[in-house]
Amino acid sequence: MKPLIILTGPTAVGKTELSIRLAKAVNGEIISADSMQVYRRMDIGTAKPTPEEMRGIPHHMLDARCKTLSY
Repeated sequence: MKPLIILTGPTAVGKTELSIRLAKAVNGEIISADSMQVYRRMDIGTAKPTPEEMRGIPHHMLDARCKTLSY
């Protein structure tokens, strides 16, 4: 069983960069819990990782929902 590593913190402290480095180091995956990154086409202002940053690392809950649909 793989360990579960949870990164939390305020905006703009480097969580994305660290999560990508950790995922590469442990051959892991990233599950985003960001309230805005879950929406498609909300790239500006959400600091979503670029396709280059995500390359080779499975990411979940990014661009998962259209912002016009209610839950």
